[in-house]
Amino acid sequence: MAEESGLEKTEPASSRRLEQAREEGDVPRSRELGTCTLLLAAGAGLWLTGDNLVAHLRLMLATSMHFDRSLAFDLGRLTTIQGEQVLQLLIALAPLGGILIVTALITPALIGGWLFSIQAIAPNFERMDPMAGLGRMISMRSLVELGKAVGKALIVGFVAYRVMLNNYDAILGLMSEPSKQGLAHLGHLVAMCFISIASGLVVIMAIDVPFQLRSYANKLKMTRQEVIQEAKESNGNPQIKAKIRSQQREMARRRMMSKIPTADVVITNPTHYAVALKYTEGGMNAPVVVAKGSDLVAARIRELAAEHHIPLMEAPPLARALYAHAELNSQIPEALYTAVAEVLAYVFQLRAYKVNGGMAPTRPEDIPVPEELDPTSLVAIHLQQAKMTESFDG
Repeated sequence: MAEESGLEKTEPASSRRLEQAREEGDVPRSRELGTCTLLLAAGAGLWLTGDNLVAHLRLMLATSMHFDRSLAFDLGRLTTIQGEQVLQLLIALAPLGGILIVTALITPALIGGWLFSIQAIAPNFERMDPMAGLGRMISMRSLVELGKAVGKALIVGFVAYRVMLNNYDAILGLMSEPSKQGLAHLGHLVAMCFISIASGLVVIMAIDVPFQLRSYANKLKMTRQEVIQEAKESNGNPQIKAKIRSQQREMARRRMMSKIPTADVVITNPTHYAVALKYTEGGMNAPVVVAKGSDLVAARIRELAAEHHIPLMEAPPLARALYAHAELNSQIPEALYTAVAEVLAYVFQLRAYKVNGGMAPTRPEDIPVPEELDPTSLVAIHLQQAKMTESFDG
C-alpha cells in the first residue's frame, strides 16, 4: 500500500516542475477564451468603426464603377488606380485590424501568459504515432471537446434565433429605407447581432477556463517519490554535500596552516587551544589571527610553529579568549589589545635580544584578560546563561 501511494500523483506541481513545463512550451491555454475575446473585439470594432468602414467601401464601389476608356490603353495608370484602391481598403480596415491585433496579444496574458519556446515547435515524431493518436481521439479530453462543440452549436443557434426573431421587423424594414440610411442601419444590425451571438460564447468560456486550469494542474501533479527525488536534485545528495563540506574544511585548514610560518607568536592553552597572531607595525591597525584550532589542530599548529621557530607563548586565559572571540583572518577584539600587546612586546624584545644580545627580556606572567571574554570564567558563564534565558523568553 505504501508503494502504491508513493506512485499516485497526489502532490501539487513544484515551482521547478512548472518552470520546466513552461520551458517546454506547456502552459494552460483556453481556446474558448481566445475565440470569445476575438469575436467580441471584432463585434465591438464593427460597432465603433462600422460607419467609417461602410463609407470607405461605398466610395471604393463608386470609384470602381466609374471607368475611363483611356485606362484600357494605359496599363501603368490602371495599376496605380488599383493600388490606390487597395490602400484605401487597408486604411478602412486598419482600425478593426488594430483592435483585433491588440486583443490577440492581450488574451494570452489572461491565462498562461506570453510564451515563446523552441521546444514547443521542434519536431516530435512521437506525435505521429497512430496508436497514440487513436488514444487521444477516445480520451476524456476529446469527449470534453466534443461536449464543448455541441454546447457552442446549441448556444450560438439559440442566441442567433432569438436575435433574428427580435429584429425581424427591422430586417424587413431595410428594403423600404433609402440606400444610404439602409446601409448604415444594416451595419448596426450586423454588429449588434454579431456581438449578441458572440456573447453567448461567454458561457462556454466561463466553464472552459477553470476546467483548463484544473486539467493543467492535475496533469503536472507529482508522486511523492518525484517530490523527494526533485528535492535531492535541487538541494544535493546529503552524503555528497557532507563530503564536499569536509573537503572544503580540509582545504581551508591547509590554507590556514600555510600561513603559520608568517606568524609572530603562537599563544597556547598549552594543549587544548593554539592561536597564531601576526602584527606588522605601520601596516596593521591591530594584530590579526592567521590560524587557530583546538586539540589535534592545536597540536599541529604548535608543531609547525616549532619547525619554523615561531615563539610559543603559554597563556591559557588569553588563548581561550582569542579562540572564542577572535575570527580567523580578522583583527583581535579591542578588549584584548592590552593583553596581546604585552605578548607581542615580549616577542619583539626577544627577537631583538637574539640578534643584538644584551639583557634578556622578562617573560610576562598573569597576562590580564577580561573575565567576560574567558569562556571558563564564572562571569562569562553567567552572561551566557543570561543570553540563553533571554532568547528562550523571547
